[in-house]
Amino acid sequence: IQPQLAAREGDRVAALKKQQTFTIYGVLAAIVLGGGGWLLFQNPFGLFAGLAAGFGLYAWGSQAISKLKTETKLMIVEPVSSEFGMRFVLAPGEPPEIQRFLSLGLVPRWDRASFEDMLIGERSNSPFQFFEAHLEERRTTTDSKGRTRTTWVTVFRGQCLSARFPKAFKGVTKVYRDMGALNFLAKLGVREPRVRLEDPVFEKAFEVYGSDQIEARFILTPDFMERLLGMERTFQGKQLRCAFAGGEMLLAVAGKNLLEAGSMNRRMDDLGRVREMLHDFAAIFLLIDAMCQRLT
Repeated sequence: IQPQLAAREGDRVAALKKQQTFTIYGVLAAIVLGGGGWLLFQNPFGLFAGLAAGFGLYAWGSQAISKLKTETKLMIVEPVSSEFGMRFVLAPGEPPEIQRFLSLGLVPRWDRASFEDMLIGERSNSPFQFFEAHLEERRTTTDSKGRTRTTWVTVFRGQCLSARFPKAFKGVTKVYRDMGALNFLAKLGVREPRVRLEDPVFEKAFEVYGSDQIEARFILTPDFMERLLGMERTFQGKQLRCAFAGGEMLLAVAGKNLLEAGSMNRRMDDLGRVREMLHDFAAIFLLIDAMCQRLT
């Protein structure tokens, strides 16, 4: 990977310089057009025009660096995925598995969705699929004059992981990150009874529900729960939720984008780029490995 990245260092420097130059142009345009429009016409339209022009120049100047960032990501993710026997899809369609997440209450209902960064592979003889999802709900409001307004509200943005194991689970176990006073939200639609964990640390950290109490405690060992927290830390996520049903483990965690190339202010062949990517892969692998160890 390193020679490929190093060969694009000149492109990075040029793209970054272009972005910086057009940022300056954008600031100047915003000041001149916005300030001048306000002084001449005493109208806020001039301010809006200046801001729009400034943002437009910045966006134009950032095209090259955005394109290079995507190319850098592919230069890292694709060979790493191939090395581990995985397939990477940058912009997949809607994965059928997302309906399983919905039916188990791991993600809310949505009206519009987009997906990216899908990994399809196998770990410890367990097929798995990982993808990032952005789910939005359409909401319509009506004011006092009868005018309606439609907005799109993000109801989930984060990572989804599904893994299938050779041995099926007898019951259904659901795990929710403890949300303190908002725990009632986690219980909406949950029919399974509460499961008390033996470890007091994880009892405070998670809300667990299961149709088979013995199986739930068998699955949720302190080691496995620590792996869950480890994945949450690695993904810098929150509101972690997972379920065990049939022969599947499904996990959803709200958080920032993963599998990214990192800051373009660093050299192209900075080892940190690959290291951060491998940390993301490792968190997925460790969680699957932990469950495979419990089922063998």
